[in-house]
Parts: sequence; C-alpha cells; structure tokens
Amino acid sequence: MHHSRFTKLTAGLVLGLLTLLFSTATAQLVPSALQDALDELVAAPDGPPGAIAIVQIGSRRQVYAAGIGDRNSNRRMRASDHMRVASVAKAFSGAVALSLVDRGVLSLDDTIGGLLPGFNPDWDDVTLRELLNHTSGVPSFTTSEDFFERLVAFPRKPVPPRQLVEYVADEDLEFDPGSRYAYSNTDNILIGLMVEAASGHTYERELGSRVFGRLGMRQSSLPEGYRMPRPFIHGYEVRPPLPPDDESEIVAAGYTWASGGVVSTPLELNRFARAYAGGKLFGGAARAAQLTFFPGGSSDPPGPGTNSAGLGIFRYETECGTLYGHTGNIFGYTQFMAATLDGERSVVVSANAQMSPELDPTRWARLANVNAIAACAALDGDA
Repeated sequence: MHHSRFTKLTAGLVLGLLTLLFSTATAQLVPSALQDALDELVAAPDGPPGAIAIVQIGSRRQVYAAGIGDRNSNRRMRASDHMRVASVAKAFSGAVALSLVDRGVLSLDDTIGGLLPGFNPDWDDVTLRELLNHTSGVPSFTTSEDFFERLVAFPRKPVPPRQLVEYVADEDLEFDPGSRYAYSNTDNILIGLMVEAASGHTYERELGSRVFGRLGMRQSSLPEGYRMPRPFIHGYEVRPPLPPDDESEIVAAGYTWASGGVVSTPLELNRFARAYAGGKLFGGAARAAQLTFFPGGSSDPPGPGTNSAGLGIFRYETECGTLYGHTGNIFGYTQFMAATLDGERSVVVSANAQMSPELDPTRWARLANVNAIAACAALDGDA
C-alpha cells in the first residue's frame, strides 16, 4: 500500500525556514529547524540510531547529522560513508534506460515480449514506459511466498535477476497496462534485463559507464553479495526495549538488483540527484517523457507533499515548492533524495533504520517531518 501521509510543518517551523540565516564567513546554510528535527528523530526511543541530511544550493553544501552510524565503534554519521540506497536504485535504472533511449538503443515503446520473450504471454505488450512509471500491472516478486521462503532460507545467496521475475511469471497482469499506478519491484528488474537485451552488455556495466563513470561516483556500486564496502553506515532494526539489531549485511544485494541493490554514500547520492533531476544524463524526447507524470503515483515510502510518478522519478509538490527525486527503504535503511529541475537545489536524507507508514505510522511521521523540513531548506534558502 502507498500513502501520502506526512506531518505538515508548523507555522513556527515555516517561519524559521523562510528566514534561513547564512554565515558570511563560511557561506553555509544554518536552518536550525532541520538539525532540531534530526535530533528529535534520533532521540526518540524507537528512532534510528542515526540520521544525516545534505542540503545544497548552488555550490553551497551543508551536512547535518545526528546520532551514530556504527554502534560498535561509536562512529558518527558521515556523508562519505557507504550505505544501501534501497529503492532509490530504481532512479538509477531509470537513468540507465533513459540514457539508452536518448541514444536510440532502447525505445520507450519496446515491450517485454519483444525484448524478453518467454516470461508470460499476458505481459508481452507491456512497454518500457509503463515499467518506468509503474503502470505496467506486472505483480511484484517481493509479494511471492516462494521468494520470501528463499530469502529467509538463504539470505546471503541471491538468485539471478531472471529468477526474481520467474517468482511471479505465472501470474497475469493485475490491471490493463497504463490504466493504473501500482509500485512493483518487478518493473525495475525487467528494466535492467531490457537494458542488457538491447545493449548487449551487463546492466552493471551500463550503470557503471552511463551513471557512475559520467558523474565520478567512485564510491557507488551494484554488488551481488551481502558485504558492504568499508567504512559504511550500519543499518539497524529498532524494536524497543530490545537493543538495535545490526541488519547491514544480513541480505545479499542481488535479491533486489536493479530494483534496490545499489550502494552509495550520502555525498554521491546528492551528486546523482542533482544530475538526474537536473537533466544532465540525457535530454530531448527522453527528458520530456521522464517528466510526464501519472497523478497519484507515490514512491515507497512517500516523499514530502503531493506525489506523482514520472519515468524513474517522482514529483514532490511541497508547501515550499517542487522537487523531483526518489525514496526507498530496505532492511536497516530509509532514503530520500530530490532536486530541482535545474539541478541547483538538492536534498538527501538518510536514516539507518527501515521506516515507512506501513511499518509504524508514528515513527514514520517524525522522519517525514525531517524530509519536509529538509526539502524546504533546499527550496527556500538563498543561492
């Protein structure tokens, strides 16, 4: 299920954000409301051990952090440490696919049946466009009992991407393609497989050359296994009164692949947000299609404000203006990244616990408040 539930800013917070102060000596943003919200999030008994936010306006970038990134070493949250980006990986697969569309290697009208025959005749006419904006009707493999049993039995031994699709390949479409919105993890596995079929290269190679390489993202990767590159922000399961349980390396990244397996850092995620939303990776018809939105389509978990779904990107219409990006959560991590269409204003919020409205509405409300305040800090600050 997907909701647009989030906590609205109080009048006092809005006023504080509208009067952001700057240090003339350091040219840094100083919205105390954001730091206060991060501190409050982490201080809650069921809050994540740590959280970090990046706000950048033009060349001015400020990092806000609260709490701990590694409870064993007491290492604080650091913007250069690695983390799982969860479903923000779907924006990366969107970037790769649209880059190939821009170069004529792929078409948004390419179909599952045309490029990936043999899964299910009912799926054959589903297009790349419908996969990118989650209007395909293809069921999500993460709802499969067989998938869940495999994950529990062998959490560190992933299956190949095609087998992820096979978990639901005997199921018909849930609705007529293009008629409805439904967030599906299978969509982005199929996108990754389409990239491979059209390019003749592995998805990892295309991701490395078309995104990581172009943007100088040397700390970002798409691993198959469970180990995290060092140093990393540890992700935790938080269930008071029990102590937080480290979930950083309990599941192999290959279980989510192009749908959720990317590892990056807060700093590099911020760089990607600015380039992706800012149109630096492709242009022309691919860019225009990316920014055609399906009303009511929400990322999972929802971003701030009113959400709608583009191709591999979401529009967040907030009280302070509009941003474009993606969210995600997975064992131990919750992510939000967004930027303006000129790529000049950006925000990243990362917490090292999995949070969503479905898991715990009260706890989620505190993180949603952080996301909303961070979004306003980026939008209302002076360049």
